[in-house]
Parts: sequence; structure tokens; C-alpha cells
Amino acid sequence: NDDAKLKHSLLQPPASHPLFSGIRPAVRNTTGLRIAVDLKKRITSKNFALSSNNRDKNRLVVDLIEKCGEETTNIAEKPQSKPASKRENEGPIVVSQSSSAESKPKTDGRGESKISQVKLKDIVIAVDAGHGGEDPGAHGPRGTEEKKITFAIAKKLVALINEQPGMNAIMVRKGDYYVGLRKRMEIARAAKADLFVSIHADAYQNADVKGASVYTLSRNGASSEAARWLADNENATDLIGGVSLADKEDVLASVLLDLSQTATQEASVNVASHVLKNFHDVCDLHKNVVQKAGFLVLKSPDIPSILVETAFISNPSEERNLLSASYQGKVAKAIFKGLRNYF
Repeated sequence: NDDAKLKHSLLQPPASHPLFSGIRPAVRNTTGLRIAVDLKKRITSKNFALSSNNRDKNRLVVDLIEKCGEETTNIAEKPQSKPASKRENEGPIVVSQSSSAESKPKTDGRGESKISQVKLKDIVIAVDAGHGGEDPGAHGPRGTEEKKITFAIAKKLVALINEQPGMNAIMVRKGDYYVGLRKRMEIARAAKADLFVSIHADAYQNADVKGASVYTLSRNGASSEAARWLADNENATDLIGGVSLADKEDVLASVLLDLSQTATQEASVNVASHVLKNFHDVCDLHKNVVQKAGFLVLKSPDIPSILVETAFISNPSEERNLLSASYQGKVAKAIFKGLRNYF
């Protein structure tokens, strides 16, 4: 804008910044304001406008793209006093290249570039022992409570995961107490879990029914959860896949959430398939394909989640198996191998 003025001095990037060497104001057409960015690398740039929830402001986003095409870096989001036209967006921020820009990569003496090693974070898996406390879950013919079986298997699974370098597990419930279903999701999110695994034991009125099965969230379950997140202001302030929905227009928020859920569901089915495959050598399968249901604990929009029905506690022979520490260990190992193979 021709009447734009700088209200305060510009903060400068640190000397160690990999891209910026400096940011400075400059006069544009004798009256306007220009912001010049001095760079350390050759780049190309793109800029575009995004609307915001504030009707009086518009956001200008400038993407700097390295000449080698390796990466796009979003470097600026500048609020403007009014929505900008396409013509106005072609020049409010000018990127100039500093004369000392072309720094050569460090080599190891043999002409090979040194690549700094980045330490990757551990894969975090939230292991949820179904039921607990005043909620015992299903009962077997001998009175075996599901909550005790799920907790025993969950502990064995956590131990296996924590022995694997690069993987780390947390117990969603750490004792015999009840945890609300949404609270279980919250615990996983607070731990920044990459995967949520809920352990259960199935039951049916026909005692002959048996076998293990693995579930992921159904599409209907995902749709109802999406509606809840978009309607709930408290949820909207949370980060979905690292992105807050609170400052997004309704349509954009809906699209972002749908993209996140779609990727999450695809990953969930992939994980579940790996786990199910490893059950073949342990026990009978109740269903030999991944099942879908609207279980509440599977509804995190950005954490892949699976629910494992380890056996039918209502079946006398499978109840005996579930009481066996050896069988519990085999079930835990089957789940673990599936998770490890997936990652």
C-alpha cells in the first residue's frame, strides 16, 4: 500500500540462521513501504493471500523455494489492513540476494559433503488396557474379568516395545481404576503418541464363538467425530496434526480435518493388517480381515488407532488361554511384531 508505514524496528535474524542474513525497510516509489530480505542462498519465491477470521485483515504468505528444489520454506505471514488484490500481492515484500549468499557446503576432505546427523525422536505408542476399576468388562464362565486380562497383556506389550530401540510405550491406565474413554484419547495426545493400541477380550452369548480380531474406526464414526471437533470450540483450539483449527474459516477447517482423518484411517488399517497377520501363528481368527466399528477410543483425528480383541473370554477354552501367562505373552508378541513391522 502507498500509505503503509513501519511502526517499529524490525527484529533481525540470528547470525546462525540458515537462510536469512538480514531484514530491512526500504522506500517504495518514494512514498510506499518495502521490506527487503537479504538471503544466504539462491531462491525463487511465490506469494499469495489467505483470508483470516478477522474481516478487516488479510494474510500475505511468501514461500521461498531453494533453487535445487529440495524444500519450500514459509518465511512470512504479514497481516494487511485490507484484503489485497492479485496486483497488490505482486510486490509488497521484495527478496534481495546478498552478495555473500553462495556459501559452499563443508566437505570431509575427499570432496564429499558432510551431512549433519539429526537424532530422530522415539516412536511413541500408547497402550490402552480396556476397562478397569468399577468397569470390569466381560466375564468368562469361570468368572475371569476382562479388565485383569487386558491389563496383563498390555504390561507385556509395553515391556516388549520399551526393549526395542527407537520405540517407547506408555500405559494409558497404570492400575485397576477406571479411565473415561475420551480421557484415554487425551492421555495419548498428551504423550504425543504416534499410535494408540487398545487391548480387549471379546464376549458373546454363544460360548462356542472364538477367535481374535482387530478393529479400526468406521467411516461413520470418523464423520460423527469430525462434526464434534468442528462444533466444539475447546477442541478447535487443539492441534490436529500440528495445525490449530481455531483461526481457520469453516470450510478450510473442515478440509484440514478431513485430510488428517483420511491419513490417520489409512495408517490405522495398515497397522491393523500387520497385527492381524501375526495372530495367525498364535490363535484362531474370528475375522480374517480388519474390522471397522465406531469405538470411541479409536476416534483421535490424527493418531492412528487400533483395537485388538485378543480372544473370546466367553469361550471356555479361550478363557483358559487368556489366564495363561504364556498365552498372554504370545498375544503381546504378536501385536508387537505387527507394530514393529509396520514402523
